[in-house]
Amino acid sequence: MTIMPGETIPAVNFRSPGPDGPTTITSADVFSGKKVVLFAVPGAFTPTCTMNHLPGYLEHERELRERGVDTIAVTAVNDVHVMRAWAEATGAADRILFLADGNAEFARAVGLEMDMSGGGMGTRSKRYSMLIENGVVRALNVEESPGRADTSSAAAMLESL
Repeated sequence: MTIMPGETIPAVNFRSPGPDGPTTITSADVFSGKKVVLFAVPGAFTPTCTMNHLPGYLEHERELRERGVDTIAVTAVNDVHVMRAWAEATGAADRILFLADGNAEFARAVGLEMDMSGGGMGTRSKRYSMLIENGVVRALNVEESPGRADTSSAAAMLESL
């Protein structure tokens, strides 16, 4: 069942690239006591994710932070090394928190996983954005097609704030 506004983010562990290598970071570490914009992509380095979705959050970072967002985070069903490489390749490493969901545990826990095995990609996350305040979902914007980044874009998130 898909998580809904008003519900609490489940307890899971992510892996995140850190200055001294991969670190484990809990959902409580990310979301407790903070206003967080989380966006999810089907895969790092995929065309829509790299050329449209992520750049929009970089472009609107200042406006999001001016509206009280403490953290902008992205999650994908990729390993932490791929997420580190993507963060570095896009210049977003110090601006966006990259959360590797390598086994799709978070995607499944929030009911936003999808089967992309037909394209050789296995279980992935749907493309979406969430506004989370102190661990509670306040807004959820799920794309109908993984190849689009409209309702889950940074511009659309700004409208939710």
